[in-house]
Amino acid sequence: MTDATNPIVELDFTDWGDPARFPEKQEEWTNALEAGQVLYFPHLAFQLTPPEQALLREDVLKAGARNVSLGSDGVLKHAAGAADEQKLLADMLERYRKSVLTLVDGLFPAYRGLLRAAPTSFRPKEVETRTQSVHADDRRMHFDAFATRPTYGERILRVFTNLNPKGEPRVWRVGESFETVAKRYLPRIPPYSPFKAKLLNAVGGTKSVRSEYDHLMFNLHNLMKEDEQYQKDGTLATQPFPPGCVWVCYADLAAHGVMSGQYMMEQTLHLPPGRELHPENSPLAILTRLVGHPLAGAGSAHTL
Repeated sequence: MTDATNPIVELDFTDWGDPARFPEKQEEWTNALEAGQVLYFPHLAFQLTPPEQALLREDVLKAGARNVSLGSDGVLKHAAGAADEQKLLADMLERYRKSVLTLVDGLFPAYRGLLRAAPTSFRPKEVETRTQSVHADDRRMHFDAFATRPTYGERILRVFTNLNPKGEPRVWRVGESFETVAKRYLPRIPPYSPFKAKLLNAVGGTKSVRSEYDHLMFNLHNLMKEDEQYQKDGTLATQPFPPGCVWVCYADLAAHGVMSGQYMMEQTLHLPPGRELHPENSPLAILTRLVGHPLAGAGSAHTL
């Protein structure tokens, strides 16, 4: 049984297909994920070939970009270097995506046929040396929310892998429950304005009209990052993720901050709102309960 009081749940698998062999445990793993816990696989490595090892350099990333990404259409973005090296990078990302889909299918069979894959990313930059604004700084504790891409309650499930060739961990802080943090900041969030949301979309500030749910999530994200006292006091656990490991969480539900690390791969998967095993534990349901009314636009059709 997983410990509901521990934000980190450790699972000892060595192969991406291993969880499929334990159907009796899959509901427990899904419950832990939906409760905001981080599933940690200390021995689940993504093995690179020798040519792929040579891609672990910062200069494979175009200047000014945050990461290299591979879309579901096979288009590689933000990569520098020769064509043959970019092809190798795209193949590596595609292989990683397939590994992640195998893992997630075995962990969370209740989500089969429901998940939509976002672009797969490779992040070669060192976290500690990135120069970013307060709101963009992922070292600060936050829930994931998109400034320009409203989700309307669609979930943000993320799978991470540390590839660091120097043995350096990627260090995370994990914080208090979503509801605890939301109660702290909701009184400070200005009321939602449908007019302002439509105007922001009309001038190109968002890719679709921001819903009330997205308004609350975006402001929660920013208020958490701005709050120096919370950044000092909001941590429940500090977890180093060494090279050769994987971790999985709902990044819109688990408060987290990325303190250090370099060379990581990441795959985001989106689940439609209400398709969780326990939708009452979702950010959408929690915020709806706390504000006392249905959130405008949540669950409506949208384009990301």
